[in-house]
Amino acid sequence: MAGRGAGPDFVESLARGLDVLAAFDTDHRSMSLTEVATAAGLARPTARRLLLTLEELGFVRSSGSAFHLTPKVLTLGMAYVGALGLWDIARPHMESLVARTGESSSMAQLDGSDIVYVARVSVPKIIALRVEIGTRFPALRTSQGKVLLAALSPAELAAALALPSRSGLPEENDRSAPERLHEELTEVRARGWALADEELAPGVRSVAVPVRDGTGTVRAAMNVTVHAAETSTEKLLREHLPLLLRTAGDVSAEWALWQSRPHRELDPRTETASAPG
Repeated sequence: MAGRGAGPDFVESLARGLDVLAAFDTDHRSMSLTEVATAAGLARPTARRLLLTLEELGFVRSSGSAFHLTPKVLTLGMAYVGALGLWDIARPHMESLVARTGESSSMAQLDGSDIVYVARVSVPKIIALRVEIGTRFPALRTSQGKVLLAALSPAELAAALALPSRSGLPEENDRSAPERLHEELTEVRARGWALADEELAPGVRSVAVPVRDGTGTVRAAMNVTVHAAETSTEKLLREHLPLLLRTAGDVSAEWALWQSRPHRELDPRTETASAPG
C-alpha cells in the first residue's frame, strides 16, 4: 500500500490514489468508505478525499454510502494494450482458434513475477479460477508465465522472481529449486511451448506458446486452457498445441507487419513552432 516509495521524486498522493483504485476487485465491486480505507491502508479522511477526487474525475461512482469503479478505469490499462496494436490483430485469430478447439484462449504479459491477462476469448465452461482482463497469476504456476520467463536473460529472470506476487494467491512452493527451474525453462525455450498441469488450481490444464514482435522478441504468451477432467494432456498437446502454434505464429507475423508500417504521428503545435518563417 501507500508509503512504499523511497526516491526523492516519489509522489505519495498519487500512490495512495492508485491504492484506492486497486482496492476494488472481483470480490469487492462495491465498498463503503470504511472498507476502502481499510483495504488501501489509509486513514478514513484521506480515503474520503481520494474517492471524491476520483469521482470528480469519473473513475469512481457513489451510490448512497457505497462506492464503485466506473468503466473509465479501463482506459488506464487499455491505453497500454491498445498502444501495442496487439488486440486488434490477435482477436480474429483467437476467435478462430477457440471455434476450432472449443476451449478458451488468452494472452498475457509479464509484470514482475506475475502474468497479467491482456486479451481473452472464452467459452462458457466452469473452471476453478475466474479470469478477466487484468487478472494476475504467479508466473511460475502458469503455462504463459513459463513461456515469458523462459524468454528472459538470467539477470532479468532473477530480478523478476525477486519481486513478490501481487496476484493475491498464496506463494507457497511457487519458487522451484534453482536447478529444476533452470532445466524446465531451458526445455521450454528449446521446444517453444510450456505446459501447466493443475499447477495453478485443481482441474486447470493449459499449454502456451510465445507471441513475438517485429524484432523477434517475446512480448506476450498465448494459451489454450482446458478442464483436466475433460481433456487429457495427450489430447491437449496432440490436437490443440499445433493449432495454437499456428495461431500465435500468424499473430506474430501480422504484428510484425503492423509495427513496420510507414506511419508517423506529428504534433501540429511542434511542427508549426519549428517551421521556418
